[in-house]
Amino acid sequence: MTQTILRARSEIRYCSVCCNMTDRDPCAICSSNNRDKSVICVVKDPRDVVAMEKMHDYRGVYHVLHGTISPMEGIGPDDIRIRELLSRINDGEVREVILATNPDVEGEATAVYISRLIKPLGIRVTRIAHGIPIGGDLEYADEVTLSKAMEGRREM
Repeated sequence: MTQTILRARSEIRYCSVCCNMTDRDPCAICSSNNRDKSVICVVKDPRDVVAMEKMHDYRGVYHVLHGTISPMEGIGPDDIRIRELLSRINDGEVREVILATNPDVEGEATAVYISRLIKPLGIRVTRIAHGIPIGGDLEYADEVTLSKAMEGRREM
């Protein structure tokens, strides 16, 4: 058991493309020919990649920031993997960046910051919708959640 843990620890590294944790470089997602490399979904950490992959609908690639901007904790843009994201975008293949950070203060601040960097490059920047969860009751939702649900509504 100990040997397995030690071996895993020595073999796990960051993908040189998306910064996700992997045992090979580039990772399985980045090296897949079945993925649309023109669409990048930006997430906070590797657990978010796992969550997104569970839905089996997304066919693009990812970029893992390994954190969010949080001035209260002394975390600025240079402390997370934004520079690597911009480097990927400058390669010219990317046509859309989906910002999938959490809908909290730090996640929103990070999404706005990244959006302001990317939009002038002529690349489509989208944000995942936030709102009422499936099975949720409107009477228990707070005003901000209801407001986001209204903003993210779509035609049926």
